Amino acid sequence: MPKLKTHSASKKRFKLTAKGKVKMGHAWRSHRLVSKDRKAKKHHRLTAYASPANAATIKKLIPYA
Repeated sequence: MPKLKTHSASKKRFKLTAKGKVKMGHAWRSHRLVSKDRKAKKHHRLTAYASPANAATIKKLIPYA
């Protein structure tokens, strides 16, 4: 079989865990942080995992992760 192309934007945003979950960062953490409350900023620092419905699509985009 030929090699598959990896989606460049996806490889920068997603990682796979050892059990196969898709790990990602939260949105809303890059700019205009003054207007966001402390609890929201603290919550978005934590790791997020993609939902199972989206995980299958993401795994196709990063076949060699």
